[in-house]
Amino acid sequence: MRELTVPPVVTVADDVNLTDVVWRNAEEYPDTVQFSRLRGSEWEPVTTRQFRDEVVAVARGLIASGLAPGDRIGLMSKTRYEWTLLDYAIWAAGGVTVPVYETSSSDQVEWILSNSGAVACLVETPDHRALVDDLRDRLTELKQVWTIDDDAVGSLVEAGGAVPPEQVDERRRSRGADDVATLIYTSGTTGRPKGCMLTHRNLAADIQNTVPGLLSLFNERSATLLFLPLAHSFARIIQVGVVQARARMGHTADVKNLLPDLQSFRPTFLLAVPRVFEKVYNGAKQKAHGEGKGAIFDRAERVAIAYSKGLTAGRIGLGTRIQHAVFDKLVYSKLRAAMGGQCVHAISGGAPLGERLAHFFRGVGVTVYEGYGMTETSPVIAVSQEHKFKIGTVGLPIPGSEVRIADDGELLVKGDHVFAGYWGNDEATAEAFTADGFFHTGDLAELDDEGFLTITGRKKEIIVTAGGKNVAPAVLEDRVRAHPLVSQCMVVGDRQPFIAALVTLDPESLPDWLASHGKPAGTSAADLATDPDVRAEIQAAVDEANRAVSRAEAIKVFRILPRDFSEETGEMTPSLKVKRGVVLKEYADEIAAIYT
Repeated sequence: MRELTVPPVVTVADDVNLTDVVWRNAEEYPDTVQFSRLRGSEWEPVTTRQFRDEVVAVARGLIASGLAPGDRIGLMSKTRYEWTLLDYAIWAAGGVTVPVYETSSSDQVEWILSNSGAVACLVETPDHRALVDDLRDRLTELKQVWTIDDDAVGSLVEAGGAVPPEQVDERRRSRGADDVATLIYTSGTTGRPKGCMLTHRNLAADIQNTVPGLLSLFNERSATLLFLPLAHSFARIIQVGVVQARARMGHTADVKNLLPDLQSFRPTFLLAVPRVFEKVYNGAKQKAHGEGKGAIFDRAERVAIAYSKGLTAGRIGLGTRIQHAVFDKLVYSKLRAAMGGQCVHAISGGAPLGERLAHFFRGVGVTVYEGYGMTETSPVIAVSQEHKFKIGTVGLPIPGSEVRIADDGELLVKGDHVFAGYWGNDEATAEAFTADGFFHTGDLAELDDEGFLTITGRKKEIIVTAGGKNVAPAVLEDRVRAHPLVSQCMVVGDRQPFIAALVTLDPESLPDWLASHGKPAGTSAADLATDPDVRAEIQAAVDEANRAVSRAEAIKVFRILPRDFSEETGEMTPSLKVKRGVVLKEYADEIAAIYT
């Protein structure tokens, strides 16, 4: 058993809540631009004072509608400025925000709103409104629904006209650090989602102890364009951090228009899940090969990785420096330009990034700080820091936390950022903690002598072969996904004689690949599942992955599936994690065929 305690940088006082900083910013830095909201093709500035005034106006409307302190309000919308505005307005009115993914099914919406006892719900579109209205007879506590696209904000502002602004001050001051700020429902890769009770202290302690290690990202001169769903705790804590640091933030949910938005917004840092970084890399590589510049890109890639490894080692050879300078003009600058031209930092979370991508992007000029956390920990448990950085790890545990590696390798965590428990589920809460108050993360981890944390696998996802070999799928899956043709990879083989893999092809990469290999345009993934050229490509990816593990852990057989995994078909969570149980059930026949 190994343990590490990191003293806090900031301790949250009992009377603090997440709205305090909004008021302080407005009073002390009234003209600082806090947000840029997209109006047509232009980014309209929103100052800290303007944001505070809008929060007050909406909060007055919520109070007028009957919202009482501690009441839960659902918020179902894509990432947009109104999401942040409504979130802070709910807090200012004394309420508790209950995020709902805008892609949620009817059953998921019903469960979250009913289980949380939501008294009202803010939805984005008329379709969302229709979905909730269809559930009204089963949502006995739900009294009101507002639609953002039908001017929910304007309606609330109008409704609150008779409520004195001073009443908002009274409401927000009635909430202390240990009051619940939000109920975030776990994505539910198995079983019913559970509502994680995160208090104002949880979120404030998490971000205030994280930001000091990332001051180049979180400051008044920095800016980020948020495109991940705010219903997820990862994006949510960035929102809180941006407000805390008075950085500038924009919102966009239109990923298809992301590149133009990045180029017009010009962020200095981004946050994304590893799949986004993989797509940027794979897209650039495939484009270069399609234009006959593949050899140049491949060389530039090797130089970028070598340059980054040189930074780690503290010495970079003259030849590498010269080549890096050349490729910076030919290749790297174009990649940075695609991200707006000013982006030099990024944060990756939600899944393992992998050393290859981390070295590549740092060599290109965009340092990716990998972090790790869970909804139950607000979410940051550990993160790479500017001057304490080790690629291949998820960084150092944040100040104010205690981490323990149990005898079975599981990571246990304690601190003010650890949640208050699962809503209405005392049994699950009790099971989540040890007798001395440490939270069971369910992840397997290692802690090195410098305090850097490495996640080695998910305790429940460890595959045990028929021969008794323990295999962590993530190492293999990450490497197979590195191939431009691969979208998803899921390793299987529990209680089987060998390890195998289910692979899906990337629909975005297929057209260029088909053209460059002289195959008919529009050929489907299903038709390519047995294509010799495709299988040779995937076999190369599998061979590369197998180099990272022992022969007993290596993938012996793979199957290319007829379609990609998706949230719509149920195999992916909204945060882009594969629902292993769903895939195992959906493709049981394919898996059985592998072993017969």
